[in-house]
Amino acid sequence: MKTGIELIAIERTEQIKKHGRTIQSDVEENTEDQLPTAALWLIEGGLTMRQRVPSQWDEDIWHKMIDKPYKERLIIAGALIAAEIDRLQNS
Repeated sequence: MKTGIELIAIERTEQIKKHGRTIQSDVEENTEDQLPTAALWLIEGGLTMRQRVPSQWDEDIWHKMIDKPYKERLIIAGALIAAEIDRLQNS
């Protein structure tokens, strides 16, 4: 069984390789605290958070993320926090 940090690292790698996210794109496109806000909303979950979409994010992709089970949302949230740290270190 993988540890939490391993699952988060796998998710972050998937964000980069599968979905084409880069540190540079996060620096350029996520300037309004979208990454930590999305992480928080994913952790909170529920219908109210499904109705909210982080600024400049694709609504369909957001709905797929927010509709995932709690554990998967936690993993994504952890990867988004890692992305925000990378963004801050490179902006």
